Amino acid sequence: MSQEFDYDLVIVGAGVGGHGAAIHAVSCGLKTAIIEASEMGGTCVNRGCIPSKALLAASGRVRELRNTHHLESLGIQVGGVEFDRGAIANHANTLVSKIRGDLTNSLKRLKVDIIPGWGRVAGQQKVTVTTDEGEKTVTAKDIILCTGSIPFVPPGIELDGKTVFTSDDALKLEWLPKWVAIVGSGYIGLEFADIYTALGSEITMIEALDQLMPTFDPDIAKLASRVLISPRDMETYSGTLAQKVTPGSPVVIELADAKTKEVVDVLEVDACLVATGRIPVSKDLGLSAVGVETDRRGFIPVNDQMAVLSGEEAVPHLWAIGDATGKLMLAHAASAQGVVAVENICGRHRTIDYRSIPAAAFTHPEISYVGLTEPAAKELGEQEGFEVASVRTYFKGNSKAIAEGEADGIAKVIYRKGSGEILGVHIFGIHASDLIHEASNAIAQRQSVNTLAYLVHAHPTLSEVLDEAYKRAVASH
Repeated sequence: MSQEFDYDLVIVGAGVGGHGAAIHAVSCGLKTAIIEASEMGGTCVNRGCIPSKALLAASGRVRELRNTHHLESLGIQVGGVEFDRGAIANHANTLVSKIRGDLTNSLKRLKVDIIPGWGRVAGQQKVTVTTDEGEKTVTAKDIILCTGSIPFVPPGIELDGKTVFTSDDALKLEWLPKWVAIVGSGYIGLEFADIYTALGSEITMIEALDQLMPTFDPDIAKLASRVLISPRDMETYSGTLAQKVTPGSPVVIELADAKTKEVVDVLEVDACLVATGRIPVSKDLGLSAVGVETDRRGFIPVNDQMAVLSGEEAVPHLWAIGDATGKLMLAHAASAQGVVAVENICGRHRTIDYRSIPAAAFTHPEISYVGLTEPAAKELGEQEGFEVASVRTYFKGNSKAIAEGEADGIAKVIYRKGSGEILGVHIFGIHASDLIHEASNAIAQRQSVNTLAYLVHAHPTLSEVLDEAYKRAVASH
């Protein structure tokens, strides 16, 4: 390291992205510091993936044990199933503390300096940190910004954190409302609908776009809504805005037609969860000091090497990763971006491949996908002059799924006609989040169904739903 800088690398934000970048930086021999204004672990560990999986695991067991019809089909009888809300909430809390501790310890073990406080860029290769004790400046050869995101609350919705709240508060599971309205039907809304219905709440789901689950492939959304919504204690509105939400007992929600903005209904519910997506934490980061402007929605502009852009030009020695870039707002995408940024800092050219990064919703059963949806693939085909085909296979034809008594599900593979290159894979069914990785690796290597159809899968396993899809694709083209 040259003597003119305090550090080779300073990372602003110790979420999963910053943590991944720090670990990779140390392995590349860089002297590294990480600045964090709040809790180590960021959204994912404290208010996202980790606590939500704990709640989904517990509530999923309750749902399973109360599904007497399913258990009887396996020859099992269970008495009345009780649960303790406080103990379930505690399970999530304990897990968060453990993982946050592990993450902090792993950085200390690697001799990464942890600097508590608010970091902002103070000019090229310089960061100021505002702490309780005052302000200090550190210099670094390179700086990575990974400041994350917070829940987005649309205008007209008033939060009180108790009766009207975002996922941040819902994860504390402080009470179980009898009737919960959920605004938004993306993966956060779906996961909470899963938790609440398993624990006995009624749900009203309100989606502003014309179809429920708008971010999922249409075939998946159709089957998922048949399994995750219709048989459960849920009613849904689509093409409908929660135009005004007033906290209290009851919570009053004015529903309006999304197109005309005319009020169509007024709901009175016990609680309302606002799950309308997330916005970046990008204000007060000193970006103007280096001539950087965020986009209209506040995201930090970056190229595929993760360099921050000022206009079209990369700003020297400044990088950004994770939710604040708005590319793919997923914890593991942030980690991948962190590795790419560090590789480029070390002079090894590497770019990020978003198409091969998988995503999952941990509902029961799960939804996972990687690559393009069918409409997006067809749009790309029109632009680039190729045809798109897709095949579907069903869990009800899979021996392992039948043995588990979990045969609801579908795997869909989207590929290029001719070359057979895989463009997207979407799975809805038991263990979908684990099954998707074979497909994501295949997309990373731009593999073709023509090759994949000859690979061998263990029998009887759920992985055969993909095996069968690849074989079906080859047979049909």
